[in-house]
Amino acid sequence: MTQPKVLVVDDEPFICRSLTFVLKKGNYDVLEARDGQEALSAIREHKPDLVFLDVMMPKINGFEVTKEVRGDRELDDVTIILLTAKGQECDRAVGKDAGADDYMTKPFSPSKILDRAREILGE
Repeated sequence: MTQPKVLVVDDEPFICRSLTFVLKKGNYDVLEARDGQEALSAIREHKPDLVFLDVMMPKINGFEVTKEVRGDRELDDVTIILLTAKGQECDRAVGKDAGADDYMTKPFSPSKILDRAREILGE
């Protein structure tokens, strides 16, 4: 059986590294992207099962990436969780309107990310 594929997208190297580390220890096949353009390319090329997507990024923000993915029928199975320091209800609404499956507010512990991945991917 193949490992579930998880894409971590964040322009902050420490966050990317720590999430990648904990998800790999959880036995996931982990890909990384550092901005919205890289994220879109990786999602289209690899069709990950789950994407942890930072909202505030250079080039294309997480809301726009989510809208693009949701507009592509071939990517319907990709689960997107937005990650952001902005926890206001209006931001959650924008994320849901864009088509995000869930929303996690920074700061969070990497173990919470692993727990959420297991919950979604049935591990």
